Amino acid sequence: MTLHAYLVEDSPVIRENLVDFLEDVIDAHVIASASTADEALEWLRDHKSDWDLAIVDLFLQRGNGLAVLNACRQRSPHQKVVVLSNYATADMRLRSQQLGADAFFDKSAELDQLVAYCATVRPSHG
Repeated sequence: MTLHAYLVEDSPVIRENLVDFLEDVIDAHVIASASTADEALEWLRDHKSDWDLAIVDLFLQRGNGLAVLNACRQRSPHQKVVVLSNYATADMRLRSQQLGADAFFDKSAELDQLVAYCATVRPSHG
């Protein structure tokens, strides 16, 4: 079954590459994306149950991914939120976990781990 993924990433090039990667490698369908925290928060508010996996970058055009993580705290148990960032410090990993991230991956070095993680996420639809 295809995962419904929501992507929060401000770089158009990275966003496009991630969409292709997710759809080709993970059998995910990126149903929407945002480049600012406000866009992400609005979409999440209006589409509470439409996604299985949210992939969030920490640094956005406006705002940051930490606000998005915080907004995802009231999600359904099957919905998973992961951080995908170049800023993979121990402090950021801990802060993301404290805000409810299910996993944290370094954009430049941990895409294989992201693929493995996505294989464990169960779609909610049939």
